[in-house]
Amino acid sequence: MIVDNAYPDPRVEREARALIARGHAVDVICVRSGTEPRCEVIEGVTIYRGPIRRQRGMSLPRQLVEYASFTIWAAAKLTQLHASRRYDVVQAHNVPDFIIFAAFPAKLTGRPIVLDLHDLMPEFFASRFGGRMDGWRVRLVRLQERLSIGFADHAITVTDLWRDSLVERGFDRERIEVVMNTPDEEIYARREPRLGSGERVTVMHHGTMTHRYGIDVLVRAVSLARDRIPLRVILHGRGEMVPAITRLIEELDLADTIDFSNDRWSSEELTATIGRADIGVVPNRNDVFTDGILPTKLMEYVALGVPAIVARSSATERYFSDEMVRYVEPGDVEAMADAIVELARDPELRLRRARNAQAFTHEHPWTVEAARYTRLIEQLAAPRGRGAPQS
Repeated sequence: MIVDNAYPDPRVEREARALIARGHAVDVICVRSGTEPRCEVIEGVTIYRGPIRRQRGMSLPRQLVEYASFTIWAAAKLTQLHASRRYDVVQAHNVPDFIIFAAFPAKLTGRPIVLDLHDLMPEFFASRFGGRMDGWRVRLVRLQERLSIGFADHAITVTDLWRDSLVERGFDRERIEVVMNTPDEEIYARREPRLGSGERVTVMHHGTMTHRYGIDVLVRAVSLARDRIPLRVILHGRGEMVPAITRLIEELDLADTIDFSNDRWSSEELTATIGRADIGVVPNRNDVFTDGILPTKLMEYVALGVPAIVARSSATERYFSDEMVRYVEPGDVEAMADAIVELARDPELRLRRARNAQAFTHEHPWTVEAARYTRLIEQLAAPRGRGAPQS
C-alpha cells in the first residue's frame, strides 16, 4: 500500500488488518508525522516511512510539490522493495489520485494495481482551494482523476453516492467497488445506547479541525445553549483551525464549558471518551465536497450508541433518516443550539434516536465491508496463483 499520510491512517489500517487476518503480508509506504522510525512492524504490517513529513494547511503550490515529491520517492522505494518482495497487488490511497503512478514499477511486471479513493479529488480541491466544478483549475484536477483511474486495474471508493458520481463522469461501474469506512468492530464494538445520568450533558466532537467541518459553528452554538442547559463539551482533534478555535473559546468565555484537546489519543482512549458522551455532533458546512461525504465520526457515534446531531447533506440523508439522527441545516448556529438543548432535555428522545440509528451498524458492519475488500484483492491476485492462502 502507498499513502501520502502517516500510518496508522484509519482506512489504511483497517484494510491492512483485514488482509493480515486472511494470512496475507502487507507493507505500507507512507510519510512521517514526527520522530517515528523509518521502518517498523505494527501488528504484522511492515511500515516504510519516507523522508517527507506530512503537513496540513499548506498553500496550493507547496501542496502540489509535496504530493509530487512523495510520489517520486514512493515509486523509487517500491522499485527497491518489489525486486525482492515481488508484490502480488499494489494499492495506492488518494489524495492525490496521481499517487497511483508510484505503482508504475509493479505495473511493468504485470501486477494489478488498485486506486483507493478516500475522497473525490475534484470536489476536495474545489472545497479546499476554491473554484467552480466547471472552472479550468478543477477541470485539470478532473483530468488527472481520469488518467489515474484509467491507469488502475480497479478503483475503490467509500459510498454508493461517490460511485454514482464517478459513473456519471464516464467511469465503468464494474471497475469501481464500494468499501465503506465503517468502524472496525474490534475497536468500536457496538454498545447499547444508554440514558445519561450526569447533571451536565456531555457533548462530543472529534476529528480534523478544518473550516469545512464547522467546528466554529458548534462552538458558537454551545455559547448560545450553555445558559439554557448545563453542558460539558469535549473537542478533540488536530488541524489548521486549532489556533482559531482556541481563540474563539477564549473570546466567548467557554473555557469552563469546553475541554479542547489536540493531543494524540490511542484508539482505546478515543472510544472510551466517545462512549461516555451523551450527544455526538457532526457540524459540517455544506459544499460540493462535504455534501457527498459520509462522516466517519458519525458512524463511530452510532456504533457506540451515542445519539447524533448532524448537519444535513446528501450523503447522510442517503443512509440516515430523521428518526435516526437529529438533523440541522449546515452553518445554522441557532438551529444547532436548539438541537443541543432539545436532546439534552429529553433523554428518552436521545435513547430512541440512538437505537434507531444502530440499524445502520447492523446493515453495514465492517466485517461485511472487509470481506468485500479482501475478496477483491484476492480476485485480482488470483490469475497469478496468489489469491487466498490455502488452509
